Amino acid sequence: MATRSLFVTRIYEASLAGDRDFSVFNEELDDACRMLADEDEAGQAWCRANAYGGYTSYASLDDLPRRARAFGPLKTKLDRHAGAFAKDLQFDLGRGKLKLDSLWVNILDPRAAHTGHIHPHSVISGTVYVDVPKGASALKLEDPRLPLMMAAPPRTADADETARSFVYLQPQAGTILMWESWLRHEVPANAARKERISVSFNYGWR
Repeated sequence: MATRSLFVTRIYEASLAGDRDFSVFNEELDDACRMLADEDEAGQAWCRANAYGGYTSYASLDDLPRRARAFGPLKTKLDRHAGAFAKDLQFDLGRGKLKLDSLWVNILDPRAAHTGHIHPHSVISGTVYVDVPKGASALKLEDPRLPLMMAAPPRTADADETARSFVYLQPQAGTILMWESWLRHEVPANAARKERISVSFNYGWR
């Protein structure tokens, strides 16, 4: 007998940590994220109204590359990695191309979480991690078949990563993770004593 894997869910993982002058770049990115958290009153109000544990610019700012110098080079780096992921996914983009539609800051307080969700109207989504203190949350990914499994038995405790219902990916500063935007994911409660800082993004096909 033989088995084979079909309809595989692919996750792209890379790191900026090996880039030239990464420590300087990452420090600038960290400073820019904290600056926005201090100055973005509309974002602060949205976080209070929606019980977001920390700060996000998701609902308030859509022009980060024009607001802080660090986000311009970040976009250039992300464009390159998104292109590599699209090639790995064997996308036929035709006359269109992947375009960075949105870029936003996330600063997650200790004990705060971000519940399960997807990113509608996008093709590729992801996150680059800026500050991941000891104990900070992993990214939790959910098997997209889960709602269809009905009476299926649970997986064994030592199941291979490809067979699990949930997979946890633990990033470090500089890690880039990308996935197709329909993949449900979440950030469990931040067990670190410090804020967890990241920048998330969506790419559309235009």
